[in-house]
Amino acid sequence: MAAPGILTTWRDVLADSVRADAPDLTMRQWAILLTVYLNPGPHTVRGLSRDLNVPKPAISRALDALSILGYVRRIRDDADRRIVLVQKTAEGAIYVDDFARIVQDRSSGPEVGAALYG
Repeated sequence: MAAPGILTTWRDVLADSVRADAPDLTMRQWAILLTVYLNPGPHTVRGLSRDLNVPKPAISRALDALSILGYVRRIRDDADRRIVLVQKTAEGAIYVDDFARIVQDRSSGPEVGAALYG
């Protein structure tokens, strides 16, 4: 098995995440959410589809779920009403920050993770 240490850390991050009082996201939703929050915008459905190499309908379905959770917002571009922009929200920023803390804690070593989540 390649890099069991990193996979163990990833498993621990995921386990901590599912124990948290927050919604579980699919891998596709995570990929979209992190693309929106980590890469400079503006973000569009078409651009996310191209960047992630995922069909536009799949992006739209994932954005539906993320919008319901309040993690992203879709608005029409004022310059071209055919374009749908995907924007960050305060709720989404908090969710991503909370997840980043879990990753940071688990990346700091087992003693930190065990103290916080053991």
